[in-house]
Amino acid sequence: MKKDNKKNRLVTIAVITSILIPIFLVFFVIGFHSNELVIKPVHYALFLFLFITVSVWLASIFVMLKNKNKIPKEKMSKSKKIVLIIFLSLEILGSSTFLILMYSPIKFFREWLISSAMVTMSHKYLATWFYSSEEIVRVLDANKIIEQDEEVDLDSIKFNGQFNRDDYENEYEREIFTLENLSDPYKIIPISAKNFEGYLAVIYDPSRISVATTKYLNTTGQYVTEMAADAKALLAINGGSFLDQNQKGTGGIPEGVLIKNGKVLSDKPYTSSGGVIGFTEDNKLILGKMNAKQALSKGVRDAVSFRPFLIVNGKKSFTKGNGGWGTAPRTAIGQRQDGIVLMLVVDGRTVKNPGASIVDVMNILYKYGAYNASNLDGGTSSVMVLPKEEAKKYITKKEMQTHCKKDYCYINDVVNGSGAHVTRPVVSSFIVK
Repeated sequence: MKKDNKKNRLVTIAVITSILIPIFLVFFVIGFHSNELVIKPVHYALFLFLFITVSVWLASIFVMLKNKNKIPKEKMSKSKKIVLIIFLSLEILGSSTFLILMYSPIKFFREWLISSAMVTMSHKYLATWFYSSEEIVRVLDANKIIEQDEEVDLDSIKFNGQFNRDDYENEYEREIFTLENLSDPYKIIPISAKNFEGYLAVIYDPSRISVATTKYLNTTGQYVTEMAADAKALLAINGGSFLDQNQKGTGGIPEGVLIKNGKVLSDKPYTSSGGVIGFTEDNKLILGKMNAKQALSKGVRDAVSFRPFLIVNGKKSFTKGNGGWGTAPRTAIGQRQDGIVLMLVVDGRTVKNPGASIVDVMNILYKYGAYNASNLDGGTSSVMVLPKEEAKKYITKKEMQTHCKKDYCYINDVVNGSGAHVTRPVVSSFIVK
């Protein structure tokens, strides 16, 4: 009986240590790379535990092999053995896969994760928990977009009013200029690619475009559907940057410059990239690193702030690596030389549609002829909103239950950080009236 108990203890020790080794190993490797999730004292303790656990495991295996000990059949059934083997196999496979993805010499996944996480408002921990600040800086520096260093040439934007033509330079021109009704103020073109789907709104008269803001500015944001309803808009997309204090998802404090109908609502310093994205009194899209006073001096009537600028004077921004910013839902705005405005919203965060890179967005707008274009706030903020009757053309009855507020609906499939198909309140939007 004592011999059986000894056998059982050895087997129990071997099983427990087999389970603990991959766990300790994963956290030890994380601690080796991170200065946030596993602090140094804990890391040293994990190394000690890992060393002891491996030693005990090896010793128990050695003793069992030396004495040719086996588990008595009556103590463990065949089915239990199978379950135990499957569990240990899955644990080892999962731990190995995690470590290979996160820390192997193959950089693709690591660079995607860091560049995606660090541009979000509330999910930076997905990078900072697992990588050192030095590694994050290195990855971001190796994967970024470098904007064109020149001032927007507004004189190159010339309105010709020819919105229904028979001659097309390419298939994208055909989509823009093929209209069922010449009086339609806009046209929506479905966008589909390998990793994302979305909509491109073509606005033929830029004088219809203006900025709308939350009614609770500097307190809390407002849903774009509500802003559109208040303005009785024909169409709306989310706009510029804002602070989300305490990561509640309802931030109402604008960042950078915010101008509405010639009135300055915010004038704060912005980041080194991006800046003012707005429309002048003569309805031309202007992009520039400027404060509110400078913007007004250039005739800006409505503007938000975000980054990066994607196309300036017909030239795409330069990209290093994957362009930074990872893959995510995106919103962007651009203007062609003929004055037509392009508003792009693409989805992400699902298995089928993980999202678009910043390069994807830039290339789409460039294909459709954008002469000047900028990225706008993305992620859970990204929405394209229509009146409910129009939205019915693009969404199902079931989707209307979550997509609609105040007789306005967003027509794209928004997914927030928790996986729910809902959007969030924002500070500003671009509306079409």
